[in-house]
Amino acid sequence: MKNYYFIGVFFLTLSLMSCSDNNVVYNPIDINDSVDAEPIVGLFQKQVLIEDYTGTWCGNCARVSYAIEKTKEASERVVSVAIHHGNDPYNFVGIQPLKDLISPNSVLALPQSRLNRTTTWTFPEVNNVQQALNLTSNNCGLGLALNSTVANGNINLAVKVKFAQNYSKLRLVVYVLEDKLIYRQTNYSNFYGGVNPIPSFEHNHVLRASLTNLLGDPLTNTNYNQTVTTNFSVPIPSNVANAANVNFVAFVIEENNNVINVRAAKSNENQTFQENL
Repeated sequence: MKNYYFIGVFFLTLSLMSCSDNNVVYNPIDINDSVDAEPIVGLFQKQVLIEDYTGTWCGNCARVSYAIEKTKEASERVVSVAIHHGNDPYNFVGIQPLKDLISPNSVLALPQSRLNRTTTWTFPEVNNVQQALNLTSNNCGLGLALNSTVANGNINLAVKVKFAQNYSKLRLVVYVLEDKLIYRQTNYSNFYGGVNPIPSFEHNHVLRASLTNLLGDPLTNTNYNQTVTTNFSVPIPSNVANAANVNFVAFVIEENNNVINVRAAKSNENQTFQENL
């Protein structure tokens, strides 16, 4: 009699788990997150973050800018942030925590570029586009969606994170960026026609402010089937030249500072999760 009872419980449990793929708690070791893996229902598209430490005065930085453009042409799953440093009109004054993270025992020599915050993009970057693309996937255990309103000198931003598996010790980073900043760019490369300096270079995805700690604010309730919303209501940063060109990047990082997933959003955009259905 006991055998029949346990057999019945087993098949009932199996039936409940099979009703919908969306009810599966995915184990990380069971997720194929390679760049060409087939999408798994209930998981999320995975994008790659490129943090580009750069400067208008840095002649070799134009090479990395060109590589980022080529990477974005190859895939829509590429998110970039330009973190300007030094004698530069777009210098990010709060850079020290990031400098301590990527170059703790030496000066921050430019250019520097990091994939998903912790991986060095191999020189020459333009020949290693695939290194960045290999960090994208159809399958990730968490997804992000951003909803924003930028008006009357203020930013109202909701960052939502949804989980398809259980996580712990996660942190959220949220950036305010600005596009279409026109300023000369020193250029020691053959790219952009080899012109030096480039007189009216368009600087995009320039970091203007971080709405969180640069190394992330802790996230709680990061278990399967949870959606965590973090709201921000702040004035537009005073260093923004044109509020119409403001945009946002949000990403979730692990305890080791590696980025799990990232999402970019334009102002006044209402996003849904990039979930595999």
